[in-house]
Amino acid sequence: MLEFLTDPFSQGIGLRALAGVAILGAVCGPLGVWIVLYRQSYAAESIAHSMLPGLAAAALIGIPLGLGAAAGLAVAAVLIAACSRQQAVSADVAIAVTVTALFGLGSLLALSPEAPVRLGELLFGDPLSISGGDLVASGVLALFLFGALLAGHRPLSLAGFDAVTAPNLGATPAAVGLALLVLIAATTLVAVQSLGNLLVVAIVVGPAAAALRLTSRLPSALLMAAALGISSGAAGLLLSYHAEIAAGASIALCAVAAFALTLPFGGTGAVESRSAGSPVDALGGA
Repeated sequence: MLEFLTDPFSQGIGLRALAGVAILGAVCGPLGVWIVLYRQSYAAESIAHSMLPGLAAAALIGIPLGLGAAAGLAVAAVLIAACSRQQAVSADVAIAVTVTALFGLGSLLALSPEAPVRLGELLFGDPLSISGGDLVASGVLALFLFGALLAGHRPLSLAGFDAVTAPNLGATPAAVGLALLVLIAATTLVAVQSLGNLLVVAIVVGPAAAALRLTSRLPSALLMAAALGISSGAAGLLLSYHAEIAAGASIALCAVAAFALTLPFGGTGAVESRSAGSPVDALGGA
């Protein structure tokens, strides 16, 4: 039994993958709690998909993928904001049209004859390809995200649970929504190599939704989501190794399974946001 658990991590490639998914789960779990409470799961998925053109372009011209992803997110943010300013276009229509167009453009670039063979990893991820440098970069960005979540805990709570009185206490819902959008984008940059453009939302939403079903206290939900995120990553690597299937897809399946396993345990906990202020609305009104 012990060998079953340790064999996948007996070599450097497995240990780096485990470290990478541990960082990923620890960051995505707590952020996912806020995303679920703010009802922004669709926004998170849309942000992930909107970076595909930047990723594909970076792979084609040979620049760091992180730069391409950041550029793709910036273009998406500008386009969504521009569309949202049109009185005849609602925020959900703006994000749907923008993301669909960007994803289509990214697909065209990814399927071009000049696209590198490894470009498929951008869509579905490959945690086994994580290098030591990738771990350092992910760790630094994860520390930034942890710090941002810690510093933003009070305004996120105020704007999420009592948007009416939040401005009087120094937390403007529009600014908090925009900050959440930035955190989602930064987290997506951390997660894209392990889970790819198409699967990244699973590790963000799955453990968080499971945690919110198992506890009625926000601090407990944040800690439990991190633990479930790390566990989902490790379980996915074990499943990938022993079943000989793709690691990114295995991690996504385990993250979703974590939520599915909580379904028999009643409804959602008492932790529930009274505000559904959209980061997209905030961006459009900026």
